[in-house]
Amino acid sequence: MKNIVIFGAPGSGKGTQSDKMIEKYGFEHISTGDVLRSEMKNGTELGKTARQYIDQGQLVPDQLIVDMLASVYDKFGGDHKGVIFDGFPRTIPQAEALKAMLAERGHKVAAMIELDVPEDELMKRLILRGQQSGRSDDNEETIKKRLDVYHSQTAPLIEWYEREGIRNHIDGLGDLDRIFGDICSVIDAL
Repeated sequence: MKNIVIFGAPGSGKGTQSDKMIEKYGFEHISTGDVLRSEMKNGTELGKTARQYIDQGQLVPDQLIVDMLASVYDKFGGDHKGVIFDGFPRTIPQAEALKAMLAERGHKVAAMIELDVPEDELMKRLILRGQQSGRSDDNEETIKKRLDVYHSQTAPLIEWYEREGIRNHIDGLGDLDRIFGDICSVIDAL
């Protein structure tokens, strides 16, 4: 079982590369945003609780997110090939909670794959994505705020995963197939 944390700033290619990993390796995929929206839409107890926080403009507490992810993770059964965690963890306490949740099941994160892309390229990609998809959050002002949050809150995870001995740096700039080949080299060596 190869559980993977795909990591990088907004626009670094996490979704694109996750799709390629799912196709090649048969991994499951957990996107925190998708899980949160689904739980709220389906009116689950966890979703109702999350909605109360969101409706008050608050962040959903880490433990609630971990409980949602655990619920989805458990639905994959005990013999899946691995899960890609996309958009989670975003903070060191979330990484510690994910590690504990997996350990309770006798599992672990096998690798953190960091897609490293220069900031000017991230801006170009996200503005283009906004133009192509109509995503209202892909405008220059919002993108700058999201990148600031990434650098202040999420980037410290790079060192945390380095200390865990599972960080894998990938140059996320250039040809998609070269980037994917670099990712496959990491996965195949696990």
